[in-house]
Amino acid sequence: MSELKTIQLPDIGDFDSVEVIEVLVNVGDVIEMETSLITVESDKASMEIPAPFAGTVTNVMVKAGDKVSIGSDLLVVEASEEVSTNDAPADVNPSTTSNPELNTAAVNTVDVDVGSNNDISDADYDLVVIGAGPGGYTAAFRAADLGNKVLLIERYSDLGGVCLNVGCIPSKALLHTAAVIEETRTMGDHGVTFAEPTIDIEKLRGFKENVIGQLTGGLAGLAKQRKVSVMHGNAQFTSANTISIDGKTTISFKHAIIAAGSQSIKIPGLPYDDDRLMDSTGALALADIPKRLLVIGGGIIGLEMGCVYAGLGSKVTVVELSEGLIPGCDRDLVRPLEKRLRKQFENIFLGAKVTNVESTDQGLHATFEGGKAPQEDTFDRVLLAVGRSPNGKKINAEAAGINVDERGFIPVDSQQRTNVEHIFAIGDIVGQPMLAHKATHEGKVAAEVISGHKAYFDAKTIPSVAYTDPEVAWMGLTETEAKEQNIAIEKASFPWAASGRSLSMARNEGITKVIYEPETKRILGAGMVGPNAGELIAEAVLALEMGADIQDIALTVHPHPTLAETFNFACEVAEGTVTDIYVPTKK
Repeated sequence: MSELKTIQLPDIGDFDSVEVIEVLVNVGDVIEMETSLITVESDKASMEIPAPFAGTVTNVMVKAGDKVSIGSDLLVVEASEEVSTNDAPADVNPSTTSNPELNTAAVNTVDVDVGSNNDISDADYDLVVIGAGPGGYTAAFRAADLGNKVLLIERYSDLGGVCLNVGCIPSKALLHTAAVIEETRTMGDHGVTFAEPTIDIEKLRGFKENVIGQLTGGLAGLAKQRKVSVMHGNAQFTSANTISIDGKTTISFKHAIIAAGSQSIKIPGLPYDDDRLMDSTGALALADIPKRLLVIGGGIIGLEMGCVYAGLGSKVTVVELSEGLIPGCDRDLVRPLEKRLRKQFENIFLGAKVTNVESTDQGLHATFEGGKAPQEDTFDRVLLAVGRSPNGKKINAEAAGINVDERGFIPVDSQQRTNVEHIFAIGDIVGQPMLAHKATHEGKVAAEVISGHKAYFDAKTIPSVAYTDPEVAWMGLTETEAKEQNIAIEKASFPWAASGRSLSMARNEGITKVIYEPETKRILGAGMVGPNAGELIAEAVLALEMGADIQDIALTVHPHPTLAETFNFACEVAEGTVTDIYVPTKK
């Protein structure tokens, strides 16, 4: 019986990474055991990586010029026969010089004997899923649809995980409210004046909780319809085929999917016993509307919550250690957002950090260092939003023989398989980006592989969105990455100041840009800043996944007047066919 297996780069000695200098096989090639797959080169040697088994190549995941390191996914192969975990694969053959430190080609097999037995006929469940966030419940539901007996374990009282209960969904409910308030404040320029809003915080909190309740209640209903068993509590591995829930109930399983998510990072030394110091969960609880709020961290979470509280009437100060907001996003996309936020927020301090926070009767007293920040200031509340860390070290993974790195991430291959062959991991716990929409697709892949389907995760891009006002969205290759990686690109931008739809909304600050390969004109990336940018980026993602070039988008008839057509216009700028703005002809 054939199955898809991922071949990874083996331990090739004392190298952080090596360069792929040649790919020796193509999709569709039938390979034998020991067939050379790729050639890699370090400063000491060049070597060929052999196939550890026979089969047919279904996906090549690297190309010449790529940097790879131990555990990097190289190819997906439909193995022509079962691969024993005890089989000794062939030696790696250096092509120019020998290297005694070379190991063997890696394949997703168990490397720790922890008493695993995938053929447990009397196991309680075919599949146990740890964590009922978007990735976890998606995996559980998909696996149930494919005929598996599934248990879904969630530590909170409701399904949905951080995203639905204390993350993505409640923040968007509050962001919508704040955006409406901000919009009414600008309508005077249109000849329509509203009085300042009266905020009933109890009712607003109730609206947010109602949105959460509808979604979590819906998940409970879907679990029941699919006959997915649900248990609440903290799950800990006790072996490679058993899990304990709260130390009381032990469950046996044939397969497991770890979807245990992440938690907010804490800065040592801050007064966490003072409830005026909040993480994103505390901020979304909406206990009150502080007169002055300090946000530590100018990333997506910090800015979104800053927009919420600024809209509700707080004076917001943001402190960001790097020299720009939303590190990792191109500066031309962030610039319109920063310009607007500087009008809405009390202060934005870049290149600065908070060195200490002390509890006082007057509030939380913060001291600062760097940038243009003052030496000290006092705030009614402080929001800590400096990132999230994975929960890989919280599930007793070592009892199952699962590899967890020093940061708490669990390495997986393209099929979401850990080093223990029947245990999979998805979502935040397997690495960046920590986004719900990545987790859901990974969850489906894991469930399908467990069910015998030939599936693997091979997204060409995963879009990122800041649901601020204006929204910022980007996907694929960024200009910053292209510069760092010395990749030749061309780009084209269309200003929303020339968009009839944008002007009718009195929002002319937006930009849409496309990044493309100079010779083929194939789309490599795109970015947008403006209202509803998060909705608009999906077309760009599809374009990249389908291998579209700029002409494909430029010749696609978009409805007018819409914000969506700005992507069309940006591609027309690249083509030299745009008529809505004047772009001098390149000589």
